Amino acid sequence: MTELLDILANPAFWIATLRVATPLILGTLGVLLCERAGVLNLGIEGIMVAGAFTGWLTVYAGHGLWTGVLVAALTGAVFGLLHAWLTVGLALSQHVSGLGITLLATALSYYGYRVSFPKVNTPPTIEPFAPMEWLGVPILSAQTPLTLLALLLVPLLAWVLLRTPLGLAVRMVGENPQAAEGQGISVAATRTGSIVAGSALMGVAGSFLTLSAFNAFFFNMINGRGWICVALVVFASWRPGKALLGALLFAFFDALQLRLQQAGDAWLPYQVYLMLPYLLSILALVLVARKAAYPQALMKPYRKGER
Repeated sequence: MTELLDILANPAFWIATLRVATPLILGTLGVLLCERAGVLNLGIEGIMVAGAFTGWLTVYAGHGLWTGVLVAALTGAVFGLLHAWLTVGLALSQHVSGLGITLLATALSYYGYRVSFPKVNTPPTIEPFAPMEWLGVPILSAQTPLTLLALLLVPLLAWVLLRTPLGLAVRMVGENPQAAEGQGISVAATRTGSIVAGSALMGVAGSFLTLSAFNAFFFNMINGRGWICVALVVFASWRPGKALLGALLFAFFDALQLRLQQAGDAWLPYQVYLMLPYLLSILALVLVARKAAYPQALMKPYRKGER
């Protein structure tokens, strides 16, 4: 108990929590935007890998860090456009399309890395984003600009979805596409735009790991974060504010298990600590998911004129 209190009293723990939460916040907002429009995007895991690789490779080639973030976003948008073409244009299975994109994006990224660095055993490094020490805000000053961007996107996306005509259109095509079509809203265009924008956020989420959290790209660095984002959207009941809370909650457990491992309780196998954030997140998901009001048209293909 004393060790736990010492961990919670250490500012470094909360700095680590916010750092771990950043890619989850960005990825969860991306999934949320897609699903609010009625489309499940299981391509997030691969899109995050591709965003991490292309963003890092751009910076390694001599371009700026923000250029790397932009390239990662564009990479995510391209895969999002492919997903939209398959699921909205061709009305194919959203599950199969998403999983296929995850496999495709991951394989292309790993292949691109091997082709770019055929004889390198140690991943080349770059100079990542520096902490925002000039900000003068405890905990946040130790983060990089991408964390600030993620936090600012939460109220921005909430405002767009709940307070603007564009957000109303997105929510309508996710709840009742027939009614949206009756109001003159293009269901295909709205869903496609939402998927592309959401996938761009997923690409930025991946780039955080190579341009901010670390300074290199290596295999398996996403490590299931994309699937966690999909679960967090359900936990959040498709609301940006609760998505932020869910990401911080998972990050809290993840940072806690790392500190507990370092504390060295030898009587507990390290696998128990590794399971801790996932078990507690599953418990939270079970408690909340029963009352979750999901978009009524989620995962339901729509063709214009059908009733």
